[in-house]
Amino acid sequence: MSRKLLQIHFSFNGPFGEEMSRQLVDLARSINEEPGFIWKIWTENEKNHEAGGIYLFESEETALAYVKKHAARLKTFGVEEVIFKLFDVNATLTGINHGTL
Repeated sequence: MSRKLLQIHFSFNGPFGEEMSRQLVDLARSINEEPGFIWKIWTENEKNHEAGGIYLFESEETALAYVKKHAARLKTFGVEEVIFKLFDVNATLTGINHGTL
């Protein structure tokens, strides 16, 4: 089984920053329970009205299952299009650059 890096981004009208942290804490906690989930880095760009994240999953299967679930959840927030990409991780080079897998 090969770990997969998942990149997701989408148009988002907020909240951002500390307000996002307060309002989405339950969502953040629920992500920890997703099958195959290892970690997430939350991303946001208030100036360009974008948000998303960089995730590490145990497998392509668990990453794609999460994309399907999260895209449906985001639709309930009014997000029309979710853009995602999956990547393999080069563990050797990542380790040289202090990446934690």
